[in-house]
Amino acid sequence: MANLEAEIGRLIREYHAKTGKWLTIGTVESATGGRIADRITNVPGSSDYFKGSVVAYSNDIKTALTGVKKTTLEDYGAVSEQTALEMAQGGRKLLNVDICVSDTGIAGPSGATPEKPVGLFYLGLAAKDESLSEKYVFPGNRRGNKRDTAEAALNMLNQYLLRRIEAR
Repeated sequence: MANLEAEIGRLIREYHAKTGKWLTIGTVESATGGRIADRITNVPGSSDYFKGSVVAYSNDIKTALTGVKKTTLEDYGAVSEQTALEMAQGGRKLLNVDICVSDTGIAGPSGATPEKPVGLFYLGLAAKDESLSEKYVFPGNRRGNKRDTAEAALNMLNQYLLRRIEAR
């Protein structure tokens, strides 16, 4: 199988061929620092469907730009399912895209707590018809955790696109 970002591009082109409509994508990234967007834009022609990305590393940016509620950060923390979902939902509106993928996590080597270990990540996906999140705990170092999170986010997007295309 081709790499995930190429497969995502193929699926979006398939959807466009069937419907005449482009599904647009954006990302709101925290711990991956733009790695998901970088991979998507490595595909020639991705400008047909990829609209942009926000790297919302600090909580201030998460609230000011992507609409994460301060109460969400206070009640659940920046690394939580709720924050990942609000990042994706807010990013979808901000970037005016059909689908937005987000990540938040603890890449390491520091930042862990007893409840939230190094390698804990939450991914979010928001679309008109669905919002979902996934939790991962990766065993690697900082670089490996960021790489694995980007791969998981692309896989989540790919799986969503497969479901959406099959439903048509």
